[in-house]
Order: sequence, then C-alpha cells, then structure tokens
Amino acid sequence: MEKTKKDYFTDQQTDLARYAKALGHPVRIAILQLLNSQSCCFHGDMAEELPIAKSTLSQHLNELKDAGLIQGTITPPTVKYCINRENWIIAKRLMNDLLK
Repeated sequence: MEKTKKDYFTDQQTDLARYAKALGHPVRIAILQLLNSQSCCFHGDMAEELPIAKSTLSQHLNELKDAGLIQGTITPPTVKYCINRENWIIAKRLMNDLLK
C-alpha cells in the first residue's frame, strides 16, 4: 500500500500545526489572553474589549473553536466562551516540546 503525505506526520505534529495556525493572528492571541485571564466571557463583552467588528470577532472565535482551543456555550441570546482547558494544556505541552 502506498503511503500518503498524512502517513508521514504524527498525530502530535498534526495537532501542533492546527494550534499554531489558530495562534497565527494577533486578534486570536488577544482573545486567548482575555479568556485566559478570566473564567469565561460573553461575545458582546469581548466585542467591547477588542477594536474589531462583531462579525470579525465571530470569525476569529470560530477559528479558535475549530482548533479546539476554546469552547462556547449558547445561552440565548448570547454565547459564552471559555478556554478549553484540556486542549490548552495539550497545546502548551506541544509548543514547549517544539521550542526546547
């Protein structure tokens, strides 16, 4: 059976790349810093803290959520976001291992 490109990379390498891609924008870094400094935060509150449009904020939140770094809880009519602590720990470990 012929190997595909995916077969050459470990799960850890793939996970690290996913986290790194999500961290690749300063707005996302600011979001993570904001969320890491408190237990959770509502979308509307973040929109007041960050100098970007709500729609742009939503796109960045979706990228972080897709990467598994944050999680959202829908409490109509708002969404509350928190750091996904389990994946946060994994991401930190993978980054530390890479940057040794």
